[in-house]
Amino acid sequence: MTEPGHRVAPVAHKEDGSDQVAWPPRRIVLATANAGKTAELVELLHGRVEVRSRPVEVAEVAEDADTLEGNARLKAIALVDATGMAALADDTGLEVDVLDGAPGVHSARYAGPEADPVRNVAKLLAELGDDSPRTARFRTVLLLRHPDGRELLAAGVVEGTIASEARGDNGFGYDPVFVPADGDGRTFAEMSRSEKQAISHRGRALRALLEMLVDPEA
Repeated sequence: MTEPGHRVAPVAHKEDGSDQVAWPPRRIVLATANAGKTAELVELLHGRVEVRSRPVEVAEVAEDADTLEGNARLKAIALVDATGMAALADDTGLEVDVLDGAPGVHSARYAGPEADPVRNVAKLLAELGDDSPRTARFRTVLLLRHPDGRELLAAGVVEGTIASEARGDNGFGYDPVFVPADGDGRTFAEMSRSEKQAISHRGRALRALLEMLVDPEA
């Protein structure tokens, strides 16, 4: 599932070879400081664009917007301002139906401001208990922002259910308890990275974004 994104017209490269006015950009910096997300994005973008990791000196961005798109934009703007490069940012939420869409935009800090993935998962499982319906979805919003303010926006969604206990050692975040509907009963954390990327929310969002880069008018 892909939500509508901002469309832009291609712009020619400058004669000196810089990409200050180039669109699509030939180099991007990732806004995420999450090692798992970085590894997934680098692998998905391999061979398509030069990717640079988030500089360690860039301060953490307060993700205080009330939407995934808003948080992605905050992070992208911060990295553009810090590096002068086009920046790719994302925000992802786990939406559990019986919890009215929670944790949603608050997924990373579900168990509190200092929460980690283990505590977030523990809180989620405790709130669901043994008898609650467990349908859920992961939703990712990717936002690519150029230094001149142009943007591309894409979203990816994967439906699934929440397992009764954590399973698997791969992935990150809520992966150990998310069983994708398009899979074979394993959680994301029980899959290899390539298996996960083939059906994941982030993989779908990035493929949609790449299609826009190839054909901005599509």
